[in-house]
Amino acid sequence: MGISSSSILSVLSYSLLIVLSISWPSNSSSSVHDEDFIQCISLHQPPNSIPIYTPNNSSYSSLLQSSARNLRFLSPIYRKPQLIITPLHESHVQVSVVCSRKHGLDVKVRSGGHDVEGLSFISDTPFILVDLIDFRSINVDVENRTAWVQAGANLGEVYYRIAEKSKTLGFPAGLIPTVGVGGHLSGGGFGALVRKYGLASDQVIDAHIVNVNGEILNKETMGEDLFWAIRGGGASSFGVILSWKINLVPVPAIVTVATVDKTLEQGAIDLVHKWQFIADRLHEELYVGLSLSVAVTNSSQAGTKTALARFFILFLGRVDKLLQLMEESFLEFGLKRDDCMEMSWVKSHVYLYARGEPLELLLNRNDPMSKMFMKAKSDHVKVPISKNGLEGLMTRLLEEDAPELFLSPFGGRMNEISESEIPFPHRVGNIYNILYLVTWFGERESEKHLDWIRRLYKYMKPYVSKYPRTAYHNYLDLDLGQHNDGKVSYSKSRVWGRKYFKSNFQRLVKVKSKVDPDNFFKNKQSIPLIHT
Repeated sequence: MGISSSSILSVLSYSLLIVLSISWPSNSSSSVHDEDFIQCISLHQPPNSIPIYTPNNSSYSSLLQSSARNLRFLSPIYRKPQLIITPLHESHVQVSVVCSRKHGLDVKVRSGGHDVEGLSFISDTPFILVDLIDFRSINVDVENRTAWVQAGANLGEVYYRIAEKSKTLGFPAGLIPTVGVGGHLSGGGFGALVRKYGLASDQVIDAHIVNVNGEILNKETMGEDLFWAIRGGGASSFGVILSWKINLVPVPAIVTVATVDKTLEQGAIDLVHKWQFIADRLHEELYVGLSLSVAVTNSSQAGTKTALARFFILFLGRVDKLLQLMEESFLEFGLKRDDCMEMSWVKSHVYLYARGEPLELLLNRNDPMSKMFMKAKSDHVKVPISKNGLEGLMTRLLEEDAPELFLSPFGGRMNEISESEIPFPHRVGNIYNILYLVTWFGERESEKHLDWIRRLYKYMKPYVSKYPRTAYHNYLDLDLGQHNDGKVSYSKSRVWGRKYFKSNFQRLVKVKSKVDPDNFFKNKQSIPLIHT
């Protein structure tokens, strides 16, 4: 899967065919931008036809909505892209960058669309959307335990294609199969193998990225600093990721999984409290994750609402050894053989995401479970939360219709990697990460749910990391601060920058200032320039 590092200006001698309905909206003040952009593309003559869609094209709306996971950002109040481009070749991305920069258009790049603040498909200024929906090749090299993965592939496709070639190789990344590889690896990426192998970003050994000049760079040509920055620092601040080369990791042919639910009446608070003391200290091949939500139970009377703790277990081994480890470390949990199932590693992803579904679920890019109105926030916990604190948390969950907290344990391999190895700094000393998530189904309900999650976040302040109160970049949160009117302020950005990256933020600013000195690649929480 070799890609030339030459500039787009060297790609010649082919005719241009544009898959496009060129019917500009009559009242669009930006049509001149669009026409100039199209003329620019035709002058550069990429080697293949470029699929380009205007708002008048019949496929425009369906494309715009296809990978938009957070329906809040499809509202009419948000600016829509002037054009949507679905690249089929690396040169299509190159020419999109070159011509956008030349004609004053912003560029947004979308892979899986799971960015919870919609920054991959909205902008305050005229922009084009480069949607990598067709940029999804996955080439697995079993002998060398590596794979080249294009940025538009999703995690489910990666897991499925690895399993086609090997039953004993895997990749340590997230549990949601529709998440796009491009963004997930650029922000860190963790799932049920995090304690054994660390982050997805920790396994990146090469990458291809289009820089601000339209050149394709690899690890060697981009240099050490940029290669460091894009593995956990959010690659969208520096260029357009085309593909990642990743290390694959050994997994057993058979693993053991379990999901066990405990309600408040079944002692959920006591179990969650105990879990905090052992989750990051268990055997590194044992992952016990946790979600907190609400459920309706008939235990006392019809329609009684209760808080629910769901434990997600993945063990890289057989059931007998898992039961032994749980009895030694978490006897109070009472895991039983009947709770457990043995299966292949790839099937464990389907089980933990949606029990009972076929393996082909991993190839479904349009899972309706991932499309809703939502708001997310995040925290890291360094000291176990008291039982009183957990009781207050559960009480607040019961105030909301569809809340969910995901508690992902660290420890193991995460404790062995330096905070500065890549931009993701949340390593030793963090027991677990919290994702706060609230979802709903109508735009008119938004303010109520946004208010609830912000109040919950305020309640949690005494119980989580401090100085700074940290956050995970892949769970973007514009409440932490943002650029105003497209202007980048280093001093203001430092507030949220340190939450995501701690002391690594300053190095990211230096890299940004070097590789994109005019701040072409930007969004409301992009890395700022050092002189602003």
